[in-house]
Amino acid sequence: MNNRLNLTFWSGVGTVTGANFLLEDDKTRILVDCGLVQGTEDSDMENQKQFPYDTKTIDFLFITHAHMDHIGRVGKIVKDGFHGTIYSTPETFELAQVMIMDAIKIMEINKRESGVEPLYSKGDAEKAFSLWKTISYHETKKINDEFEVFVMNAGHILGSAMYKFLYGGKKIVFTGDSGNSSSPLLKDTDKITDADYLIMDSVYGDRNHEPKEERNLMFKEIILETIALGGTIVIPAFALERTQVILYELNNMVEDKKIPSIPVFLDSPLAEKVTDIYRRSTDNFNQVVQDEIKGGDDIFQFPKLSITHGARESQDIEYKLNSKIIIAGSGMSSGGRVVGHEVHFLPDPKSTILLMGYQAIGTLGREIENKPRQIEINGEMIQVKARIEMISGFSSHKDSDNLVAMVADTAQTVKKVFVVLGEPKAATYLAQRLHEEIMVDAIYPERGVPYQL
Repeated sequence: MNNRLNLTFWSGVGTVTGANFLLEDDKTRILVDCGLVQGTEDSDMENQKQFPYDTKTIDFLFITHAHMDHIGRVGKIVKDGFHGTIYSTPETFELAQVMIMDAIKIMEINKRESGVEPLYSKGDAEKAFSLWKTISYHETKKINDEFEVFVMNAGHILGSAMYKFLYGGKKIVFTGDSGNSSSPLLKDTDKITDADYLIMDSVYGDRNHEPKEERNLMFKEIILETIALGGTIVIPAFALERTQVILYELNNMVEDKKIPSIPVFLDSPLAEKVTDIYRRSTDNFNQVVQDEIKGGDDIFQFPKLSITHGARESQDIEYKLNSKIIIAGSGMSSGGRVVGHEVHFLPDPKSTILLMGYQAIGTLGREIENKPRQIEINGEMIQVKARIEMISGFSSHKDSDNLVAMVADTAQTVKKVFVVLGEPKAATYLAQRLHEEIMVDAIYPERGVPYQL
């Protein structure tokens, strides 16, 4: 085989979001992920741009998982002419349909309110779904004469996959987003032991999470301290994975009487749909959770948990007296119902805004994380008197030490590591750690530059 194999990072370099990587030889072009750029001032403009390659010539699109920064432009690439085959795990396909159709509703609302044209239509999304095929964990699939792919469990969210492409004796592994194992819900990330080339994430490349015992203790104490003041705990949460983990942990704390049973409002119709998919996917859970379910525990349901549907119900939550917990999207406060709750409770010194994961630069969540005295939301200056807390240990991303450990498992075989999907500071720090501590060739690649493998 004399074909040259090239790898190009068209997006997802210099930012945490917007994953879009091209693996190609002279005959075959494979994309890994096609996600939205999120959280930057020019993200809308970036997402509207034409793709920097001929979409009609792409043969395959592999989706690592169903977060929008990995699937959010799938409808656009189909609209722009892609007609190849899309692959993911079955769980990712089911989640992607819910996530993408919800995004289309939001785009249609934005068009009515501000005249912004949607990236793509419902018809484009439905065409994408018709091109979609599924492949399960630990399955090897020969996709053409040159390429085979082996699917591994990333342990990040339900259905998240790492793809090992086999080509002419080379093994090229894309981690997508590697999970923060051990996870409260999911099985651990599969070990990578034989990669020649590794394309890895680096969201937390320059820092570590709290230990899991400390994380759970912090969560409990923040709830108890806010209840003692008679305040409200507002938790901005992604509908996919973070909400399910929070519900599971609250369920355990209520059942074990570690916190009193107070009203908990899940104010996210999308999260409700996603949670239903989780309930049907118990084979993906770790053994502890599977045993709890077999013992009769509904891990996402507990006394005083209410699901909020309409906008009026959402607004009414704020006026319910006494302490309560509100879980609402979006996870970085970049839109959704949580923003209204933040406007209401940020000025309240008895209440707490509890951030439970990464907040991208440029998002309202990052501004809140910085604990300003006041903050502008929807053109209104809001006084910040509420307690602001961050618990990073609930993140579904590996931290710096565990990212290094993941690469160490394949240090004897790997020729080059490409560190992507992180802020520049985090990605370059991680690349340096990998070089100095386990002596692998790790680089922070340039966008749009082809690297020959």
